[in-house]
Amino acid sequence: MRPTARSSPHLVSGTGFAVLVVALVAALVAATAFAIGVGTVDVPVGRVVAVVWSHLSGGTAVQDPLTDQIVWEFRTPRVLLAALAGSGLSLAGVCLQTLVRNPLADPYLFGVSAGASLGAVIALTSGVGLVAGLGVAGAAFAGSLISLVVVFVMAQRGGRLIGSSLVLAGVAVAYLGTAITSYIQLQANPAELRGVMFWLLGSVAGASWDDLGVLAAATAVTAIWLTTQGRSMNALSVGDDTAAGLGVDVHRLRVLLLVAASLLTAAVVSVAGGIGFVGLIVPHAVRLVVGPDHRKVFPVSLLAGAVFLVLVDLVTRTVDRPNEVPIGIFTAALGAPFFLALLRRRKRALR
Repeated sequence: MRPTARSSPHLVSGTGFAVLVVALVAALVAATAFAIGVGTVDVPVGRVVAVVWSHLSGGTAVQDPLTDQIVWEFRTPRVLLAALAGSGLSLAGVCLQTLVRNPLADPYLFGVSAGASLGAVIALTSGVGLVAGLGVAGAAFAGSLISLVVVFVMAQRGGRLIGSSLVLAGVAVAYLGTAITSYIQLQANPAELRGVMFWLLGSVAGASWDDLGVLAAATAVTAIWLTTQGRSMNALSVGDDTAAGLGVDVHRLRVLLLVAASLLTAAVVSVAGGIGFVGLIVPHAVRLVVGPDHRKVFPVSLLAGAVFLVLVDLVTRTVDRPNEVPIGIFTAALGAPFFLALLRRRKRALR
């Protein structure tokens, strides 16, 4: 007997998927406009739209220069950076969970975040990255790439990339990077230490338009590539033998997924610091809603991750005005219970 649409165990299937995507796009636009308007100085949504449209359309008439500066120079880059970071980390999570066939996989499990943090902390405390012309973001990106190479080399066996070895190598590199970072923090002076801690916990405060280019390009290119890999990743999720039987080059796909996830994570960490658990929460929640088909998981994760982090960032700057709380604290507060619940559910399934 053929299964009908009603037999789907997921919340959204069939035409509901298109409705979900449209709803998420609308939610992202609404959340972005609202978040840009909220802060120490609130700006009405109508005024936010007017200022943004004036800049996008090339208009020059500015009625209130202060409002224009707040909206366009300070808050719009910040909110867009939060959206891009959420999308990038969500896609990275999808890649890694498929790579190791484990819903508990997270971009920060593979040592990339620790390497990026180490590079950034070296630049912040010693000026090495700044002297070399890299800057904090460049030093973070370089650190993440070095971590990626180390993990990649350690996780190979007989020229093949092994999923279980990836996890072990990633954890080892993450602990080593964290240990060195902690040592450098102990040597830092108090003035540097606060900035280092705020950066390590993740923040999109102080974002500028220059911070968006690399991350936007990395997210766009990766998203486009992933849309062409949906069927192959569906096969890989079932098993290596099944994927190989369907003509998928398993080793090549694993390498590309690792590189894509690592570069996305590095791009995010280099401009927003360590924002954990987004790559765990969003992809898993999306799969519960739309199912395991990666052709649906990709676009929904992209949009849901953006909406999620825009809203979380909004909370970080409004819960204790005028002070700000690092965004990583809130994502960890949400992600840790989610991780434990997911782990408990997984244990039940294995019984």
